[in-house]
Amino acid sequence: MAGVLDGGRSLDRALAAQRLEGRLRAAVMDYAYGVLRHLGLLDFLLTRLLQRPLRDDELRFLLYIGLYELYSGSTPDYAAVNETVAAAPTRARPLVNAVLRNFQRQRETLLAQAQTDPVAHWNHPAWWIERLKAEYPQAWQVILAASNTHPPMTLRVNRRRTTLEDYQRRLAEAEMEAAQTGEWALTLDRPVPVSELPGFAEGLVSVQDLGAQYAAGLLDCRDGMRVLDACAAPGGKTAHLLEQHDLKLTALDLDPLRLARVRDNLARLGLAARMLTGDAGQPAQWWDGHSFDRILLDAPCTASGVVRRHPDARWLKRAADTTALARRQGELLEALWPLLRPGGKLLYATCSLFRAENRDVVAAFLDHHPEAAEEPLMLPGMRRGQLLPDGHHDGFFYARLVKT
Repeated sequence: MAGVLDGGRSLDRALAAQRLEGRLRAAVMDYAYGVLRHLGLLDFLLTRLLQRPLRDDELRFLLYIGLYELYSGSTPDYAAVNETVAAAPTRARPLVNAVLRNFQRQRETLLAQAQTDPVAHWNHPAWWIERLKAEYPQAWQVILAASNTHPPMTLRVNRRRTTLEDYQRRLAEAEMEAAQTGEWALTLDRPVPVSELPGFAEGLVSVQDLGAQYAAGLLDCRDGMRVLDACAAPGGKTAHLLEQHDLKLTALDLDPLRLARVRDNLARLGLAARMLTGDAGQPAQWWDGHSFDRILLDAPCTASGVVRRHPDARWLKRAADTTALARRQGELLEALWPLLRPGGKLLYATCSLFRAENRDVVAAFLDHHPEAAEEPLMLPGMRRGQLLPDGHHDGFFYARLVKT
């Protein structure tokens, strides 16, 4: 976690760099995700249990883990204390022991105090909480509570190779209960490793949040269309589009390694697309001059709608990031719009909740493009293109623009 919070690396990259496998990887992930989901509270507790700030980051993160174990009850108290002390450098063991024992003695008082501190209570940065309060005065508490839950594990059935009914039956035979939650979607009662999903290697199914699955339908494609997926990696939306329609699809991404993941996903599913490495904001470097009927712009964003899947994101992002990202999002829209044929449609998508990255970007674009019109979108729970995280899906924003 030191590389995440102090080095600015994402949790996924930090874990990949460790090359952990099996039970060890599962245990490390459990601790990392647990600590990051409760970091506001853990930091509040540690600050009050120490006489002066710690300069040793490794020791601070070790104490976070020990406090998390005691708070969550995932390990018996005596074992949590003993294991944390044993993992500490010899010189620091008295301090670690004292901090954890003091938490045990003061637990009720400290946890009561934490309820009065917004960052400790909601486990999000103060700026994040204040922004949600301002933009969602009736729903900010629901959003924050949902962002602290474990996300559902939703599958997208590849209907080119099987049916929802047949695959649900295969899950039941494997003692995995699932409910249909969308036209292509089955949500498992409890998450399982991907490797345990029946027929996953054969391309019968993919893991994709229900909110992300809406993109393929909202793009409003038909067979034979030329389609650009402008920020394609890791390829979930690309694959879903090809599962639905026979398309001349170009998958573009700036990162060749991430684009390789798109290629691998399509191969597993028995699908194919034209692959291009390039910057969506610089079409002159890769565009062949032929207009597209449809463009999907899944723009880079703060990922504020999916932080329950990526709990490190809330601590890595800063308030100023939304301004920089909104500028980049606007640049991408401007660069890709000329590639769309008259009458064509562009779907602007983010996994963000913040208005600066969503509605404000679209409004600014429409102000400067009289030939662009926004088509209304109708989805359950959607308001002006915004889906909020709940028990069925993560938070997403969609806007469909047509070139009139």
